[in-house]
Amino acid sequence: MFRTFDTHAHLDHITDVDQVLKEADEAGIEGVVAVGMDLESNKKNLEIKKRTKSPKIFIALGIHPGNIKADEVENTIQFIRDNIQEAVAIGEIGLDFWYKDVRKNDEREQEQRNIFRRQLELATEFDLPVIVHSRGAWKDCLRLIKDAGVKKANFHWYSGPLDILDEILACGYFVSATPALRYSPQHQDAIKHAPIEQTLIETDSPVYFQEEAGGFSATPRHVLKTLKLCAALKNLSEENVVKVFNSNTRKFFRIE
Repeated sequence: MFRTFDTHAHLDHITDVDQVLKEADEAGIEGVVAVGMDLESNKKNLEIKKRTKSPKIFIALGIHPGNIKADEVENTIQFIRDNIQEAVAIGEIGLDFWYKDVRKNDEREQEQRNIFRRQLELATEFDLPVIVHSRGAWKDCLRLIKDAGVKKANFHWYSGPLDILDEILACGYFVSATPALRYSPQHQDAIKHAPIEQTLIETDSPVYFQEEAGGFSATPRHVLKTLKLCAALKNLSEENVVKVFNSNTRKFFRIE
């Protein structure tokens, strides 16, 4: 049995989360990074952490670009500040210009940029890594992260262009792999291209992933699927890659 980490899960979205975490623990999942999306999800994840002994729950606090509520932003930023000692990262934050209500809407794009910048400032102020949602806005995200002086960033579920990926990697930033490696050519290309030393593994639970015989809604234990897919893609043994991924996770999030 491998002991490893799921570096990106939306535990607040999972039905019967206590049972799901029990199954993850039994499957060998040592820790889970629970990412926030808005005020409610940040609060709920902290509650889950407080009542869960194993696997260990690590908290990322943030406002997702798809969950911006104008009347809630200030309270959420303050909540992040008030609970920053609980956080191993700021996330899930970023930009997404593919949403229908954002596409070709300069005002909505600017709103995302402003909220993203404010959270990047929190990351630099408290010297925390960021977990970045960058769909359709990979270059914009990278530019803003660099401008903010963020030291550590993980471009979660990276499926963007390889030339931008080269820039991301040159900055020392990370990308993360998901079970979408089974069927997404763009994701496969990115993870194959990235050095294993700059790669994390995750599930983005409870996202639904395709498989040959149907599909499944991910839970943290399915990070073992990501592990196996990465090992096969890299033509490396699972024993070797899990050691690297675990070391990457501990160093990136500064966890034991």
